[in-house]
Amino acid sequence: MITLSLQDIADITGGRLSPEADPAARVSSFVEFDSRKITPGGLFVALPGARVDGHDYVAAAAANGAVAALTTREVGQPAIVLPKVPRREGDNSDLAAGDPDGSAAGVVAGMSALAAHVARELTAHHGLRITGVTGSAGKTSTKDLIAAVLARAGETVAPPGSFNNEIGHPYTVLRCTTDTDFLVAEMSARGVGHIAHLARIAPPQVGVVLNVGSAHLGEFGSRENIALAKGELVEALPPAADGGVAVLNADDDLVSAMRSRTAARVVTFSAEGNPADYYATDVELDELARATFTLHSPDAPPQRVELNVFGAHQVSNALAAAAVGMECGIDAAVVADALSGAHSVSVNRMDVNTRPDGVTVINDAYNANPESMRAGIAALGFTAAARPGVRSVAVLGEMGELGEDSVRAHAALAEELARYRVTHLVTVGFNPATEALAEAARGEGVHTLEVADAAGAAAEVETLLASTPAGAEGWRERRDRDVVLVKASNALGLWAVAEQLLRPHTLGSAEENEAGR
Repeated sequence: MITLSLQDIADITGGRLSPEADPAARVSSFVEFDSRKITPGGLFVALPGARVDGHDYVAAAAANGAVAALTTREVGQPAIVLPKVPRREGDNSDLAAGDPDGSAAGVVAGMSALAAHVARELTAHHGLRITGVTGSAGKTSTKDLIAAVLARAGETVAPPGSFNNEIGHPYTVLRCTTDTDFLVAEMSARGVGHIAHLARIAPPQVGVVLNVGSAHLGEFGSRENIALAKGELVEALPPAADGGVAVLNADDDLVSAMRSRTAARVVTFSAEGNPADYYATDVELDELARATFTLHSPDAPPQRVELNVFGAHQVSNALAAAAVGMECGIDAAVVADALSGAHSVSVNRMDVNTRPDGVTVINDAYNANPESMRAGIAALGFTAAARPGVRSVAVLGEMGELGEDSVRAHAALAEELARYRVTHLVTVGFNPATEALAEAARGEGVHTLEVADAAGAAAEVETLLASTPAGAEGWRERRDRDVVLVKASNALGLWAVAEQLLRPHTLGSAEENEAGR
């Protein structure tokens, strides 16, 4: 964050200083929600939550060096006291869900105003360049790839994990300092207007729209409404004459149609052979579904890219990242090298580990929607196909927020399991959606078990992995063994299954445990 006095922060946020606050005291470090992470000179955000109220930890934050806190009430410590913000009718945002009296909204509104001020100052006076990324699937992976590319040209800030909503977004903006050259802002939405709000906090010069899928279909009602919301990002871009660039996926018709909604210059990317400015040819997958491809771009020779992230869908994400990097002036060869060296930095996102006994676990349990489920199943199937005779095990939980389409969308996954010859399915949770998936999978000939929770899933998979497949001679001596995919919506916490499967074993990364490149 840029250095500001408490009086400056009060003026920016519309708050008032508590009696204990020194108006001239200066905040020179980062904002934090966790009092344990505060460093001297920091600002504590006293966010009320469903289980813990940050106001109860203001004194602890002060003891750790916080200059003051953002609060909505007096706490007997230096603070900027902010007004509460009553809930708006029909507000389905992540914040509103657990904020009965508007205290959390008040604190976040103040933090957002502060973030907007910092973004404007850094953009106007220090050359900060902001890239926004949105889409129904792949935002976090693409954000990580973009950050890896832009880091070759300057100091880059990107959100940890999926800090992409009205809370995580301003927090990430406030990680920027006068030394920051690039900010990569991941932007999510649960309704129309949400991305427009995030874009007002940190106005992007470059906007990337990856796809329009079925995530949050229950909230939006249709893919057309999802497209309406995602397109708010390109509407927020400056005109082409002022450096605005919209990066659109030519493989998605609803994304391509957003060209008419922006005054920015439009560039396109395609992983499927459609006409585009940035496209891939000669795509090959290795035994762990890592893609190698030739990157084609305007006015630059083709470049070979060898990805270290997993799944064929990452080719499209990498093309989007390449477009951002080259549109920001980075040489094509440098972009290709950065993509080839990039690893996922967001936990539980296509995190692939191979145990010493040869079992490979694909932990993609952070979130799930129909598009990302299909990509995960494809990665499972391809990895197993490179190991003749092994079992491929999909541990799948419910995909949330699909509304009336939920049962049909879950049942449709059975066709993907059959397509990629997945041998075993373990569904987690007893509900109509997972029951429909289990029934459909049995109909496709997939060995299927239904369990109540993550602990039950881990136990069943461990039992399966410990058994020897019929007719598998020399199984114990094989280095390449079964492959397990763990995937569901975040609320189910299925990463615990992956952790349990790996816990008894000495861990090695996929790169360390496989004969790599």
